[in-house]
Amino acid sequence: MNELDTLIESARTAFAAAAQPADLENAKAQFLGKAGRVTELMRGMAALPVEEKKSRGAAINLAKQAIETALVERRQALADAELAVQLQAEALDVTLPGRRREPGGLHPVSRTLERIEAIFSSMGFDVADGPEIESDWYSFTSLNNPPNHPARSMQDTFYVDLRGEDGIPYNLRPHTSPMQVRYAHQHIKRHAAAFEAAAADPTGNVKAPEIRVIAPGRTYRVDSDATHSPMFHQCEGLWLGENVSFKDLKVVFTDFCRTFFESDDLVLRFRPSFFPFTEPSAEIDIQFQSGPLAGRWLEVAGSGQVHPNVVRHMGLDPERYIGFAFGMGPDRLTMLRYGVNDLRLFFDGDLRFLSQFQ
Repeated sequence: MNELDTLIESARTAFAAAAQPADLENAKAQFLGKAGRVTELMRGMAALPVEEKKSRGAAINLAKQAIETALVERRQALADAELAVQLQAEALDVTLPGRRREPGGLHPVSRTLERIEAIFSSMGFDVADGPEIESDWYSFTSLNNPPNHPARSMQDTFYVDLRGEDGIPYNLRPHTSPMQVRYAHQHIKRHAAAFEAAAADPTGNVKAPEIRVIAPGRTYRVDSDATHSPMFHQCEGLWLGENVSFKDLKVVFTDFCRTFFESDDLVLRFRPSFFPFTEPSAEIDIQFQSGPLAGRWLEVAGSGQVHPNVVRHMGLDPERYIGFAFGMGPDRLTMLRYGVNDLRLFFDGDLRFLSQFQ
């Protein structure tokens, strides 16, 4: 065995001894690196006579190719071994039954919101949508709730690092009332010709399209207990026209409650209260005549005749346009409908609880 055969055998032995890719690269450097043994042989050819260089160079190249072939084979062997270990660790028994994917469903509060929208849509109400990050003007000032008004104390609680043109930070909306104002502006713009014609008619016979809308969505306030959550849902309603009265409010909301709870013997009570955006204002209580809640008065909504200042901020003349607004909590209605006594259960993400409503 000559010198080159010995070199090839040494390389194969060193490669075979490498248990990891890093060890193999170290062994490669010993033979094929810049300071490796094959490189040293190539440099030594400079001292050979011209007639020997050709044959010596060809022999060294053949040895180099044999070493490179052995290196590639060992690399592949290490890769195959690593793959075999991985396949063994991740082995699947294809004879086992597949995992069943359970069908999903709507959250109980989402079911309630869809039910509310369907009932009011059948009465001719549109459904409005709007941003959850809102300006101070839409959240408070447009609703007759100016800066430093005491009624703000429980509502202006969540703010973001974004300011409006007035320099006041934007807030996470504390109610969906801003959507009513936004909808009114869009409605008037959409029917501008009809409103202009109504305003120009001295007889009052030309009527502009009424504003009839509900505004459901998420709202935010600093509040958390068994019946409150920092994030909760609200649905507000608005009906403005030239002949909309408090009587219409009572009829509409009574019909809604009886339809929602599927109970014709439900009794409603309108109790005087205060809200800055309505005057007069009333809390709405309901009383079931049968079942576990029979005989108890339960507050479900606030309501009232829209305040003239709010009507002006909507872009209408309060001397001509009048109507009512209401606001209710779909979360609380969901609790009453399904007999749940702790609001937090809806938002804990416990599938054992939520799957009961599917």
